[in-house]
Amino acid sequence: MRELMKSVNHQHATKLLHNKFIVVLGDSIQRAVYKDLVLLLQKDKYLTLRQLKNKGEMSFEQDCLVEGGSLIEMNNGTEYREVRQFQSDHHLVRFYFVTRIFSQYMQSILEDFRHGLKPDVIIANSCIWDISRYNSNWIDDYKKNLQRFFDALNEILPEETLVIWNLTMPLGERIKGGFLVPEIQHKAPQFRYDVIEANFYSGTLADAYERDVLDLHFQFRFSLHHRTTDGVHWNAIAHRRITSLLLQHIAQAWGVIMPCPLIAVEHTNILQQPANNYPPEFAESSSATFNYDGYKEEFQRDSFSFAYLDFEDNPHLQLHGYEAPRYLRPSVQPQPLLDYRHQYEHRQARNASEDWLPHPFEPYREHHHQYVMRSRHTRHLYTPYTHHRKIQYARHGSYQS
Repeated sequence: MRELMKSVNHQHATKLLHNKFIVVLGDSIQRAVYKDLVLLLQKDKYLTLRQLKNKGEMSFEQDCLVEGGSLIEMNNGTEYREVRQFQSDHHLVRFYFVTRIFSQYMQSILEDFRHGLKPDVIIANSCIWDISRYNSNWIDDYKKNLQRFFDALNEILPEETLVIWNLTMPLGERIKGGFLVPEIQHKAPQFRYDVIEANFYSGTLADAYERDVLDLHFQFRFSLHHRTTDGVHWNAIAHRRITSLLLQHIAQAWGVIMPCPLIAVEHTNILQQPANNYPPEFAESSSATFNYDGYKEEFQRDSFSFAYLDFEDNPHLQLHGYEAPRYLRPSVQPQPLLDYRHQYEHRQARNASEDWLPHPFEPYREHHHQYVMRSRHTRHLYTPYTHHRKIQYARHGSYQS
């Protein structure tokens, strides 16, 4: 199976993020985002299945476990902690595992930034745990916590810090994972719809707070063949594409020209070549997945219903001449069903008082955005330090400055 992808390599990543401090906040998918970035900063290889599945290990590709993980008792509870860090002569990347977008633990993380080194880029997402593990009526709590989180960022971070909010990727109809404890398994089929609604709120709020939004749900809506069998996580090719999208967005925000030509990716070759660091068992267990055609019957069974996606009989679909049978044919170019500008307008018409927004807000109206990325500002390249940075963080020690 072949598909076209933007080419981003080790050289692109190291030059763009030279002398930069990158922070990744979120769940296990965000952990894989961190891992792929750390790997790409060192070599042009893909993550192995084992590296994607591992959590809390003492070291991954020259990084170190600073807090939590295997240093304490491993568990699937909401109090699980894991802080990882990779540091080279000219790069610093840190990951915090969080299960709620705003909590006492998140406040402690933000205090690290207040009193220590300020991040140049924060890549954040928190959704699946928020909407499943704390409150069955999650909407109000999620909105309030998002507002508290963005308010705290505005208070603590300098204007130059680039904050990218990742929207949550599509869930499968049948899911399993560490967050899915027995008490909530009966609600699992509904989570993929809840994620769409949560994405609407978080994407709209992030935009209202003038933070950048990367719509990974939109980007991967037709790439379900890259999702793993648990219905939640994604394979190495998907994560390299996420890294590519993030780096392109960072380059655009900083006004840096980063050529990323289209290349044809052969999935079977990637799985079989030792240079890409894939174990043989991954190729054997995933061969059927990578030969998957997303437009066949399997996709129809796992796709979202039109009645749910159109949000109050969205006329946007009729304007583009959508018909369900034709839409699933490969000859039809898909349109952005999950375009949050249109969702906002329909919800605003239905409910004139959107009091959950922090201030009066006009929907984002740039019609020709290529990646459904929202960027309110063009930022000048920010270089907080240009000298060789001393080692400030001992392995498995304190990470506070």
